[in-house]
Amino acid sequence: MSEVWLRIIAVVSVCCSALSQAEDRGVVWRDVGESVTIQCRTPADQEYLYLRMGLSEDTDVFFTEKASGKITISKQYQYRLQSDGKFPNVDILIKNLTANDTGPYWCMYKVFDRKIHKPVSTKGSGSVLLVVTRDKHAARATSTAPPCDASHQDLVMVSVVISAAVLLCILMAFLIMIILKTKSLRASVAPRRLPTNDVYEDMRGTFRR
Repeated sequence: MSEVWLRIIAVVSVCCSALSQAEDRGVVWRDVGESVTIQCRTPADQEYLYLRMGLSEDTDVFFTEKASGKITISKQYQYRLQSDGKFPNVDILIKNLTANDTGPYWCMYKVFDRKIHKPVSTKGSGSVLLVVTRDKHAARATSTAPPCDASHQDLVMVSVVISAAVLLCILMAFLIMIILKTKSLRASVAPRRLPTNDVYEDMRGTFRR
């Protein structure tokens, strides 16, 4: 039974460590009014850099190109966004964060492939999931707002995903325990031998003679 518990502990530990690593590396928590720096990096030779937001990567936030150094900032982030660094390694600073800034941000690079004669997109490192929470002062100032705005929905989604992952780990642990216990019970039950009727065998032998 100790082996069963060791396997359960191993499964739970792997799941919890995966969740903690994802939170430490990819999730960034900020309060309203604070700032965040997104560090887009790539080792490959690229020509264009896009910072996009959303699960479908459909909202352009920032764009720059290697050749001309031209920078384009989305209207929603104008006067709040600054960039620093030499292409393709660019640090993008977003200031005065609001609840609407909550979401995933992707560092997308593009280069024109002359073999297939079309641009090829790749994701660089530095992509983050930004979660902007309302501080106490902002909550008091907006106490008359509807209780379920976009920021609360995003926070609920993050909480639901983390809770579902933890629940899945627990279910996997119990399933492994049940399977191992069933195997041990089957191994402990020896096959029963049917009793032989010696008298019946002797009588059959007499009649044959």
